[in-house]
Amino acid sequence: MNPPRTAWLFLTPALLVLGVFFLLPVIAALVLSLTDYDLYALANIHNLRFVALHNYWALLQRPLFWSALGHTVYFVAVGVPLSMGTSLGAALLLNSPLARCKPFFRTALFAPVVTTVVAVAVIWRYLFNTKYGMANFVLSHLGIHPLDWLGDPHWAMPTIILFAVWKNFGYNMIIFLAGLQAVPPDLYEAARIDGASAWRQFRHITLPMLGPTLLMVSILTVSGYFQLFAEPYVMTEGGPLQSTTSVLYLMYDEGFKWWNLGSASAVAFLLFLIMFAVTALMLKLARRGHDGEPA
Repeated sequence: MNPPRTAWLFLTPALLVLGVFFLLPVIAALVLSLTDYDLYALANIHNLRFVALHNYWALLQRPLFWSALGHTVYFVAVGVPLSMGTSLGAALLLNSPLARCKPFFRTALFAPVVTTVVAVAVIWRYLFNTKYGMANFVLSHLGIHPLDWLGDPHWAMPTIILFAVWKNFGYNMIIFLAGLQAVPPDLYEAARIDGASAWRQFRHITLPMLGPTLLMVSILTVSGYFQLFAEPYVMTEGGPLQSTTSVLYLMYDEGFKWWNLGSASAVAFLLFLIMFAVTALMLKLARRGHDGEPA
């Protein structure tokens, strides 16, 4: 049998699944974003009108969209470094020769990743409850006045960021741990013989060897954090005073609360363009940094 034909034969089922369940919905959503598809059009398709880029222009003129985008960027700018730093720190500890019971700690630290977001978010709502939450209980014993963690616009997003970091850092930890275990031990042994400190070993051996892993983890984390929805939906419902309304939460409101499906599709593609631009910028900066290294 012809090898190329055999390859296409094996690829066909996967390509069909991707086409039916990914490509067609994306094309349909793009078409919807160019129409005024709403509750009236849902009741009678003859009410559907083609409005071209009107939905995109209207969104760019809405203060709520820019507010939601600002909240999302804030979540990404603060949450991604915290998540990656926590993940790398945990991976370094687990990869340390002094670490004991490594399988247990790997499982325990990875457990939040596989738990249901909604169920864990409900538990965190009780932990940060103003009246009987564990967080304020601890603060009261330290002589600190209780905080309205989820009811104060200044504290709601930081609380959600803390929850997201705790929930997701275990996934990146496993990736970092695999990258650390791939670093040749001979490099560290040679550095120790030359008298390099632990910090210099980390800076000149660990970080450069983890370069591709860091890039991949950063792109995955940024892409995931831009899609902020479940945490504010369960914990704050976008409040207080819309201080935790993200772009994806705005899309949900437009599509499933107000049934403006055309506008909701436009929100989705604007978010895609933003994520694509950020990812392209990260790849460009990483490529420039790699090309600028001395040979």
